[in-house]
Amino acid sequence: MNMLDLGDIRLHWREDGDPAGPAVVFANSLGTDFRLWDQIMPMMPTGLRLIRYDMRGHGLSDCPKAPYSMGQLVRDAERLLDALGVRDCVFVGLSIGGMVGQGLAVKRMDQIRALVLSNTAARIGTEAIWDQRIADARAGGVEALADAVMIRWFSKDFRTTPEAMAWRHMLTRTPLDGYIGCGAAISGTDFYATTASLTLPTLGIAGSEDGSTPPDLVRETVELVKGSRFHLIRGAGHLPCVEQPMEFARVLVDFLTDIGHPTDGRGCGGDHSGGHHHDHGHDS
Repeated sequence: MNMLDLGDIRLHWREDGDPAGPAVVFANSLGTDFRLWDQIMPMMPTGLRLIRYDMRGHGLSDCPKAPYSMGQLVRDAERLLDALGVRDCVFVGLSIGGMVGQGLAVKRMDQIRALVLSNTAARIGTEAIWDQRIADARAGGVEALADAVMIRWFSKDFRTTPEAMAWRHMLTRTPLDGYIGCGAAISGTDFYATTASLTLPTLGIAGSEDGSTPPDLVRETVELVKGSRFHLIRGAGHLPCVEQPMEFARVLVDFLTDIGHPTDGRGCGGDHSGGHHHDHGHDS
């Protein structure tokens, strides 16, 4: 297991693939850890350097006392990539991970050559929503939020599977300070103006059944970036890499191929069309 000591925090990270290859960095969502990407890893082209890490307060990374700021989360990722010697990576972030990606792309253009913004937005929810969620978590633990989160995270069919229970366990075992800390970071973030200043290859991915970041919200953010593309994964909720990993990997590999990132040239065709879906409620 790899732990990177940054002085004020230790981050748990993992590397797969070719350590000398072009880097693809994956950032997890609120209430998960880097196992979020487990099903995607075997489907990635050979020759890539695949880096995952647990956001502060999640997985095996340190859990400082809440609250956290988005600036701290961006700085964590920035220092991790600097320590690993990463430049010109493709940064794949889901939900709060996608917010970190947006912030990092503005701050460190040398580190990021392309963005994949999955089930995320420039602004997620409102301060009132997050204040209530944080208050509920303080009163009853993450468990108090779990049933509502499962409805936002997964399609109705998936919620009945044994695998869905494993994700519920991962959520409820997230340290309270980690959940509240990152919730506070999301609450205080509005990246509309800064994300609109970006010009780099960007792929947006949304799930048709996502109750946290509905497709129209994801599309609105992705379209802030000039020349971006958008893909809707039907039948998936907030974590399409869990519910529809084959389609998620296909769309990701297609994007990497189009921007010349894979080393072995393997790729698959992708449908970049999207649909409209209206839903309310936010999570990350």
